[in-house]
Amino acid sequence: MHTPTLLIIAALLTGLVTAVLYAVWSFNRNIPGLRLWMLSFLTGSVFGVSLLVRERLHEVVAVVVSQATVSLAAYFCLMASRTYMGRRPFSHVYAVVAIATLVALSVFFTVVQPHQGMRFVFAGLGAGICYLLAAATLAQGGVRRVPARYLFALVAGLHGLFLLLRPALFQLCAAGAPGEAAGAGLVAQLSQFVVLEAIVAVVLLAFGALILANEYITTELRHLAEVDPLTSVFNRRAFLTLLDKAISSAQRTQSALPVMVIDLDHFKKINDTRGHRAGDDVLRHFVMLALRCLRKEDVMGRLGGEEFAIFLPNAGDGGALAVAERLRALVQAQPLLATDACPIPLTVSVGVTLCADGDSADSALQRADEAMYLAKERGRNRVETLAKPAAAHAVHAATES
Repeated sequence: MHTPTLLIIAALLTGLVTAVLYAVWSFNRNIPGLRLWMLSFLTGSVFGVSLLVRERLHEVVAVVVSQATVSLAAYFCLMASRTYMGRRPFSHVYAVVAIATLVALSVFFTVVQPHQGMRFVFAGLGAGICYLLAAATLAQGGVRRVPARYLFALVAGLHGLFLLLRPALFQLCAAGAPGEAAGAGLVAQLSQFVVLEAIVAVVLLAFGALILANEYITTELRHLAEVDPLTSVFNRRAFLTLLDKAISSAQRTQSALPVMVIDLDHFKKINDTRGHRAGDDVLRHFVMLALRCLRKEDVMGRLGGEEFAIFLPNAGDGGALAVAERLRALVQAQPLLATDACPIPLTVSVGVTLCADGDSADSALQRADEAMYLAKERGRNRVETLAKPAAAHAVHAATES
């Protein structure tokens, strides 16, 4: 295909991708990195246009624009990848110095000591490194869990590697041809291949960026569907789903699975006397204290209102009672320091049960809930256990101090 035609296709395609990403970003500005990816393709569009009008520009201007836009496009892609992954950005000072150095070297080997091979080297050096770093940044999290990241990383890595190896390919073509005319022909064919590779990279990188945006939106929707927005622990539906899976796993491995239900004592009184905002602060304060008492594998959920549930894989009955007592004592010892400088005292009633054979999530939670109401009936601020539906109550009480 005619090289100028390929350049026109590349420029139009990059501009179209930029417009699509801008439209997506304008409606989803909270997606991390999307604006930087849009700027990356916008800078690539400028580079494509500069190639089309290269013959009308002064040679130094053309070199400066080409080198600067190629490097900036790759740098924006790297910054977008780091932003998407929650990484701290590099200092832009280093990027400015690096791009300015590459531009200066390109101008030097254009005007002072003309050398087309060295210009090729510097044209792809900075961009190639940035794309490889972007690939390394995104290739994390597990290919089965986040395949979109690995797809983008693969494309960015291959494109960066091609940019770094491109000068060697041109040198091999020029040196391997038997005559000057044949060498020029091979170089022209390789130039077309370079433009085709750029077109494919633009399409795949844009496709990858849109998939990453979809991955983020899907993750956020899943988070909203599974997590209580006030306390950031699992909501009732998600907790019951996880509890069902944990019960099945515990029954297969013949391991213990304690479940506890916790209710904040006199919470309605706090809402009535201090206001709902103070009530929300109390709920968040309680969750913060509870998480201090739990292991990473323990799961906590909000069942509704001021009632919470926790299951503790492989903890055993004694371990669960120890955790429940430690939580009860910690909540009592650390009242919420409200903004009006008047502390809000807080206690909890805790019911504990051990999942038995044939239990479902609902039945285990119901038994723990009954143990919690038993704690309420016996004076609050205490821990009670209920072993089996037909068994006598085994009481472990912690009286108010």
